[in-house]
Order: sequence, then structure tokens, then C-alpha cells
Amino acid sequence: MTDDGDQVTDALTDTTATSNTPPTSAEDVEIPSVTIEHTERKTATAHSKSVPMFAALKEYNYRLYFTGQVISNTGTWMQRIAQDWLVLQLTNSPFAVGITTALQFLPVLLFGVLGGLAIDRFPKRTILVVTQAIMGALATVLAVLTLTGAVTVWHVDAVAFALGLVTVVDNPTRQVFVNEMVSPRLVRNAVSLNTATFQLARLVGPAVAGLLIAATGSGIAFAINAASYAATIVALLAMRKDLLHHLPLASRERGQLREGFRYVAARPQILWIIVMVFFIGTFGYNFSVFLSAYAKDTFHTSASVYGLLNTALAIGSLLGAALAARRSSARLGFLFAVAAAFSGLMIVLSVTPWLLAFMALLAVCGLASTSFSTTANASVQLASDPKVRGRVMSLYMMVFMGGTPVGGPVSGWLADRFGAPAAMMICGGICLIATIVSALIAAHQSGIRPRLDLHTHVDRHLVLVRR
Repeated sequence: MTDDGDQVTDALTDTTATSNTPPTSAEDVEIPSVTIEHTERKTATAHSKSVPMFAALKEYNYRLYFTGQVISNTGTWMQRIAQDWLVLQLTNSPFAVGITTALQFLPVLLFGVLGGLAIDRFPKRTILVVTQAIMGALATVLAVLTLTGAVTVWHVDAVAFALGLVTVVDNPTRQVFVNEMVSPRLVRNAVSLNTATFQLARLVGPAVAGLLIAATGSGIAFAINAASYAATIVALLAMRKDLLHHLPLASRERGQLREGFRYVAARPQILWIIVMVFFIGTFGYNFSVFLSAYAKDTFHTSASVYGLLNTALAIGSLLGAALAARRSSARLGFLFAVAAAFSGLMIVLSVTPWLLAFMALLAVCGLASTSFSTTANASVQLASDPKVRGRVMSLYMMVFMGGTPVGGPVSGWLADRFGAPAAMMICGGICLIATIVSALIAAHQSGIRPRLDLHTHVDRHLVLVRR
């Protein structure tokens, strides 16, 4: 069994060990020119053998869950659009819309790690049935208030905050439950397909919601979302228990929360993924702020172009999820590379003044974004002991979603103060610096240092040297 440093070394060099003898020269760990990958491509390819894009759908229980999620996610996106529009109608204030969004994500930031305790102690399927029922009830309350004309902005804010509280438990439980529906070999595929359903709903839900709001108001969209939760609940109850890969449940003990933090801190292959997720989730995933400012102030266009920008991003994200679904494994070095690519694309976007070119690059940025998030999610799950996986994923989701109440206002202030292009460049630069620093520290911890040789006569310009 390798220790944590060895696991990070393998992740960075993409090397499959064939003996116990360490490399004796730089030639043993050389990497081609600027791309950081191992020279023995055959070995790496064998290790990272792809799977069919829809392989996880062969599993009966996951197929049920997938179908329910397609319906439920579409309803969720409809409610998001209707909620923002309703608050804007009630207050005529974009700032009020931002407050509502912050309230929905604030519980994840405040209580995210506490949800992991419940996830590790109780059956995942039971938790999801309860949380989905509560979320459906909250959507029903909002629908009734809106359809009867009694709704006020504090009602919407209260429901948003209550949804955030339920999300503290629901979201990481859904991440971990994938491990019970499919075999370990298909976890990455299932996580990627989950992301694909979310991005597909992101294409369909807002469009349908826009038509409904224009025709009947926001209330019907809330009612449809309330009904959509039934699809997931029915799918969960219809699953075959004998086909579930039940994870061990943790007993109630003192210090379990501290144990989760210590577990992550002691494993660099998990810690540095979570660090990258924090910076990219906080400063990179604020496209609702960036794109609305771009549409209004940079391109001087209408809300329809804002919709097109979101569609371009969603198309790229959907493609990224589809490509990620074919990977059965991934190295930490791949995550660093994708994170750097995403950060660099944000900087390139910030200096792109032409709308069509901006939309094309936005789609590529969406592809890189989803490739990073799906690979990071699956990598953290597969690297975690099942007994603490709930706490680890709660911490993961806390930094992934909990950064929104911080990053959203910061990005908005930067856009107001310096303009949308400058805001995107600053945030992209923060993400890129964080990725580079994380990669260098991870390499140092695993006993590897990069050596750059810019002479024209050498075959290898970038070499990883094991100390």
C-alpha cells in the first residue's frame, strides 16, 4: 500500500509503477515539451481506459434515478428563473435578487460540514426521500402564495433560506448516493451523467419558464417544480434494495466532525482538489454576474442576448459532461491542467470584444468548467473512505457552493467598480494563481520539482525531477 505522498506522485506523473526501484535519473520522469504527461502513453492509456458514455444507465437503480433527475432538475431551473423574476417584479431591485440568491446559498457556507454527520450515520436513500419531499412542500407553499397574490419578498427570501437549509443535507447526500447505485468503476461515469442532466435542464428549464412567466406569471412555474419532485421520490422508492451497494454507516461518536477535517488534511490528493474547488467555485463560477453585466454594459444588448450567452455556456457545459462521462479514471495532474485551462479562458474572454467570438469561447469555457467540476467530484469520492465520505463530500460542497455568498458580491462589486471585462480578468487571474500555487505545493509534498530548460537543442523542455 502506498502512502499519501506516493499517491500524489502517481497523480502528478500519471505513472503506473512496475517495480519498487525509484527512478535514478531525470530521464525516467521526463515529460514531453510543455504538456505535462508521462512518456509511456500506452501505460497511461491502459490505466485510464474509457467507458461507454451511458454505461451507468445499464444499472437499473441508476436508470430510475437518472430519469427522475431529468424531470426534477428541469423544474428546479424553472423555479430559479421564476424566483429571480418575481423578486425583481416585487422590488425592482437587482440587489434584492442578489440577496435572495445569497440567502439560498448561505446555509451551505454556515452549516455545510454538519450535514456530513447525518449522511454518514443514516441510509442515503431515506435521507433523499425526506429532503425531496420537504423541497417539494416549500415549492408548493411558494406556488400557493404567488397564485393567490399574497406573496411578498420576505416570503420568497424565507423559502430560499429554507431551501438552503435542506440543501445542506440533500446535495452532498445525492453526491454520495451515486456510490450505492453503481459499481466503483462507473462512479465517474454516473457523476458526469448527473452533470449532463443538470446542464440539459439548464437548456430547457429557463426557456420553458420564460414562456410560462410571460403567459401566466411565476406561480405556475413554482407549481410545476413542486410536482417535479415527485419524479425523484417515486424513482427512489421504486429502486431494488438488493441491487444497492450499501455503504457502511458510522456510529455516533465524539469528535466525528474533527475526524472529517483531519482526514482531508492528511490526504493531499483530496486536500488540493478541495483547495482548487474553493478558488474556482468562489471566483470562477459567477457567470450570472459576469454575463448579465457583459450583456448590459459591454455589448449594450437586451435580455435576449443575455439568454444566448447562458445558452452558449450551457452547451459547452453539456459537451464537457458528455466527454467526462467517458473517463473511468483521472489523475490529479489532469485536474490541475483543466483548472489552469478554465482560468486562462476566463482571462482570454475578458479581452474578447466581439460578441460571436465571445460566445464561442464561452462554450469552450463551459466545457473546461464542467470537466473540472465532474472530475473533481468523482476523484474526491473515490479517494475517500466510505465511512467518512459523507463528511468529506459535505466539506467539498461547502467550498463549492458556499463560496457563492462571498464570490458573487465580490464579482459584482468588481464589475460595478471596474467593468465586467476587468472583473472577469481579475477573477480568472486569482483562479490561475491558486491553481499554479496548489500544483507546486502538491509536487513539493510528493518529492517532485519541475525543471524548465528553454534551450532549442533539447528534446524535453519541461522535466519533472524526483528529489
